[in-house]
Amino acid sequence: MSARTIGVGVVSLGWMGRLHARSYRALAEKFPHLGADVRLVAAADSNEATCAAALTEMGFERAYDDYRKLIADPDVDVVSICSPNFLHKEVALAAAAAGKPFWIEKPMGVSAAESRQIAEAVEDAGLVTAVGFNYRHVPAIEKARELIRSGRLGRIMNVRCWLIADYAASPEGPLTWRDSRERGGSGVIGDLMSHGADLVQYLVGRIESVTALTGQFITERPIPLKSGVGHFGYELSDEKGPVENEDYIALLGRLEGGALATLEASRVAIGPRAEYIVEVYGSDGSIRWNFEHLNDLQVCIGRDSEFLGYTRVMAGGDFPRFATFQPGAGTSMGFDDMKVVEAAKFIESVLTGRQLAPSVADGWSAAEIDEAALQSAADGRWHDVPEVTGAVTYNA
Repeated sequence: MSARTIGVGVVSLGWMGRLHARSYRALAEKFPHLGADVRLVAAADSNEATCAAALTEMGFERAYDDYRKLIADPDVDVVSICSPNFLHKEVALAAAAAGKPFWIEKPMGVSAAESRQIAEAVEDAGLVTAVGFNYRHVPAIEKARELIRSGRLGRIMNVRCWLIADYAASPEGPLTWRDSRERGGSGVIGDLMSHGADLVQYLVGRIESVTALTGQFITERPIPLKSGVGHFGYELSDEKGPVENEDYIALLGRLEGGALATLEASRVAIGPRAEYIVEVYGSDGSIRWNFEHLNDLQVCIGRDSEFLGYTRVMAGGDFPRFATFQPGAGTSMGFDDMKVVEAAKFIESVLTGRQLAPSVADGWSAAEIDEAALQSAADGRWHDVPEVTGAVTYNA
């Protein structure tokens, strides 16, 4: 049986867009059983030099200066949306209107309302999608979910999750679209807390209500003279402009089934580099995972053992998909591998018509948590999180 050809278009070739391209290229080697011949047909970017690099360095067949030309290309079957947050909605709605499945980075827009528009357009079009909740795909997280959902930890009582980073800790870092309420939406809430919200829901269950407080500690930054890629490569002026969104959030949550959650995120912490940790405590045990040691899972099961405490379990061949990337425990997987898994789930969703990757409904759900947190930070009250419609996969 011949492989089905799938033509890919990637919108915006910053750090994440380039990672999407590499992930698609890796599928032939890592997931040959998919039966897909994935072609990098087209890239779209407003930067002329980046378009040239798409052809000479990244393996794309053609490059456009406008995403609309990419979506209109008849050889593009699926679209990756890696543009800044404020462009997500218009690109996603255009892809949905063209009937083209897409893989979009989070947050899906600058508000829950935009995320809802995207999710409802996808549902109306009957498309499968993927959203960039890549931490789900860590083998240690998948193993933790198996332990939790099978009841090995007993009744889940509480969850702790924090995502503490330093990528914006310097007040001399550039003022970018991420710092704008209109173009970036919320700050660290959409950037990091959305990952935490999705992880908690994926491991334990839906967050039903929240209360939160936020803090902004850097109020202005230098205005760039020249754009960079991701967080790097900017040339700065002496002039400064205002930062419009939060640097820090602390959140309390109530989950369906009665479990309680504490979540925290910062983009200005000095010390942790990318300390993304989730802990789940049950009546019969607990698990702990840290992204900075993503191949390890700390596990404690049982209340009556002579030797209580955590056992460090290294990811190996008995962890989901680990053997796809490495021959045995002790040889580490990395961040990019998680995106290859995500690409595989997206392409398999396209091939089968079943929603296997994190969906736009999952993205909308995380956005509603973010929105409720912002509302709570403004008025100091508990806020219910609206339940979304569509093909959520965190409980699948």
